[in-house]
Amino acid sequence: MAERAVLAYFNTPDQAKQAVEEMKSLRLIDYAIDRFDGYSGTGMQHLDQLGNTIDGSFRGLGFLTLGGDFDNPDAAILAAASVSASGMSSGGPDNRVTGRDILLTAIVDAEDYEEATRIAQAAGAL
Repeated sequence: MAERAVLAYFNTPDQAKQAVEEMKSLRLIDYAIDRFDGYSGTGMQHLDQLGNTIDGSFRGLGFLTLGGDFDNPDAAILAAASVSASGMSSGGPDNRVTGRDILLTAIVDAEDYEEATRIAQAAGAL
């Protein structure tokens, strides 16, 4: 049985989940839904990990606001210069991220590839 991969980019996790639910009627072998961005690492996951910011014991603004873990101090400084790091971004409504940062990777039988692609596009995929 030949397999093909569908890579679809969405605005929200709910759009990707909707596509997966419809793809389950096909021969869906496996799938994954992931969020990605331009910064490496997971950064702050829980505010209780933060500690005391006054004494400077955190790794930088990019770590706090962008979720970045930077090995290179220059990369951390450049990330902190991003308008997204400061919260002063001129993004979409309510200053939310408006890009497609959700990736659905679906492995389907080769015969179902065109239908799986159609389902993903109908759910809002790029």
